[in-house]
Amino acid sequence: MNLFKAASTVSLLTLASRITGLLRELLIAATFGASALTDAFNVAFRIPNLFRRLFAEGAFSQAFVPVLAATRAQEGEEATRRMIDRVASLLLAVLLITCVLGVIGAPVLVWSLASGLHQSGASFESAVVMTRWMFPYIGFMSLVALAAGILNTWKRFAVPAVTPVLLNLSMIAAAWLGAPWFAAVGIPAIYALPAGVMLGGILQLSAQAWALSRLKLLPRIGLGWQALQDAWHDEHTRRVLKLMAPALLGVSAAQISLLINTQIASHLAVGSVSWLSYADRLMEFPTAMLGVALGVVLMPQLATAKAGGDMRQYSEMLDWGLRLVVLLATPCAIALIVFAEPLVAVLYHYGAFTAHDVRQTSVAMLGWGIGLLGVVAVKVLAPGYYANQDVRTPVRIAIVVLILSQLMNLALVPNFLHAGLTLSIGFGALINATWLLVGLKRRGSYQPMAGWGRFAVQVCSASILLMIFLAWMASSLPWLALRDQPLVRVGWLVLALLGAATIYLGSARMLGMNLMQLIRR
Repeated sequence: MNLFKAASTVSLLTLASRITGLLRELLIAATFGASALTDAFNVAFRIPNLFRRLFAEGAFSQAFVPVLAATRAQEGEEATRRMIDRVASLLLAVLLITCVLGVIGAPVLVWSLASGLHQSGASFESAVVMTRWMFPYIGFMSLVALAAGILNTWKRFAVPAVTPVLLNLSMIAAAWLGAPWFAAVGIPAIYALPAGVMLGGILQLSAQAWALSRLKLLPRIGLGWQALQDAWHDEHTRRVLKLMAPALLGVSAAQISLLINTQIASHLAVGSVSWLSYADRLMEFPTAMLGVALGVVLMPQLATAKAGGDMRQYSEMLDWGLRLVVLLATPCAIALIVFAEPLVAVLYHYGAFTAHDVRQTSVAMLGWGIGLLGVVAVKVLAPGYYANQDVRTPVRIAIVVLILSQLMNLALVPNFLHAGLTLSIGFGALINATWLLVGLKRRGSYQPMAGWGRFAVQVCSASILLMIFLAWMASSLPWLALRDQPLVRVGWLVLALLGAATIYLGSARMLGMNLMQLIRR
């Protein structure tokens, strides 16, 4: 298959998701600003998202997709469909129990994630209520992850990539239409957001179920005792569970880091949790478009190549993915570092979002810019291990990186406050990616193709010109003062980004880089 075409499809649909996500954050920022209540919502929303990344899109996907691809390649369609049915049955049973426990244990979860909200009793109670409203979201999203794994293995990338738009549209409707209605009936307006989250989860699952039904792959779920016993004893289910155990440790390392950082931020200045959340949204834009898109496309293809014993194709796909990461993530990282304030001002500086909030969010983006190349590269390198059904190595690396990140927090947070949290994660991501790369090379799974030296010189030279241009644009215009002229400010941002793209890609081409040849590889 054409990997670039598939990755482009996922990337473009992810772009739609990220644009609507930015519109969502813009509307939330303008409506609610950065306050104790927005901190409470961000903490409450982070709890089901933490479990979603931990189990659904994390350990489960990393274990399920390689086993599914190998089963389909080696045992045929009938065995694969039976595996899907049994995994889905066991997953749903676990989710029902998890959601009940999560709703009951919401106060403990909020306290463990952000005990600093106790500084404002109302914030803590609001976070507990919103957590209870949103916790069942993990159930919907875990089933969505199951469906996405199936669809991606069958090379149906479009629906899984576009369904996050439904969550964003639901939350936009909740902030725009639901918040005034909630306020009119005496309910805090921000409670409309959890309602939007739940509606988004239902819509995403419905879209995925529709796509599976068209392929006649909709799981036949059985919750009876015999069906669950069959699922538990099935060799494929056991294999998924066996791979999930170490994967869970690896994903837990990243999520524990997030949990600790949120806990620390809750004890800093009011608004710190929100500033980090707004910065995260901008960081996730290039991460999802590049890293997630490439990872989604490469994972089943790497697993299929490995199952077929074609290690040359396996290595060449990794090399192609890494070159695209370096080519496209480097300019994004530079933009987050030297052009942060204009980006934040244009996207968020409206309504209740003040100039102070712009500056604090911009500072938080520095760490993400420094670590972006590592964050995106991990999305390509880690599937290289998962395709080999080796989850333990990335886990060990992730645990060591977690410890190093928290040691860096001890030095960075006292000096840089909330920005120190993103700096530690950024440095940790660079260490993680480097370690994964060295490991793949040492075991012989990845052999870099010729031309990396020249390619690096071309990217670095183009990046220096890009940095000079963006730094000049950032200092030449009064981005904050243009708040009352939003269209003018947006126009200047569009011109700056178009100019940046022209300078970067044009200079790379003038230095001899054949972009089309790289894409066709």
